[in-house]
Amino acid sequence: MPDTAAPAERSGSLAGLVPAGVAVQETYEDLDDGTGLFPEERAVVAAVVDERRREFSTVRVCARRALAQLGVPAAPLVPGTGGAPRWPTGVTGSMTHCAGYRASAVARLQDAAAIGIDAEPHQALPPLVADRITSPAERNRARLLRHQAPHVHWDRLMFCAKESVFKALHVLTGHAIGFTDSDITLRTDGTFTAGLGAPLPVRGGSPIAHCDGRWTVQRDHLLAAVVVPA
Repeated sequence: MPDTAAPAERSGSLAGLVPAGVAVQETYEDLDDGTGLFPEERAVVAAVVDERRREFSTVRVCARRALAQLGVPAAPLVPGTGGAPRWPTGVTGSMTHCAGYRASAVARLQDAAAIGIDAEPHQALPPLVADRITSPAERNRARLLRHQAPHVHWDRLMFCAKESVFKALHVLTGHAIGFTDSDITLRTDGTFTAGLGAPLPVRGGSPIAHCDGRWTVQRDHLLAAVVVPA
């Protein structure tokens, strides 16, 4: 049966990036090899390699533990349009995984309209990738930040922030947000702002023109989170 055990307290670095109404679970090791998946989830990864199955399963262990903190029963979390998981009714959330890290953040819709989280290895981004996903203005801001805090890989952090923005706004608007559709302003205080070229229509709400996020460096990873208020 899927693991839903949840510790009594919020803990870990990702929890510091989100409001109190958001439940967070994270791990630096795999917690399941696929045997704990629901049948619907198991079908999604039936043909993938073991490493991919472990990360898919472990991030869902994190998600179900986070849902349990909200009092939400365990349920299949099958990828939907764009790969985002389909959350239980009345809940929004986000998952992320990279080498050596898996996490999920969830909230009731009364506490958050959308969530986007992303984790990346704290390593330099290949220059060709950085040029493709960022604007000249963003690259110039990153150069200035390197002088202020040279220990941070700002180019990779830019990528991480853009991923968190994509995840949050895709859920909220149904639109696919490209890397060059958001203009990221990172700050050394652990915050960032994403401006959009044009306001995006929100289903059942006002158009959104920008969103705010937070970031941190934890162990060998960069973490970014965007929580759009309800």
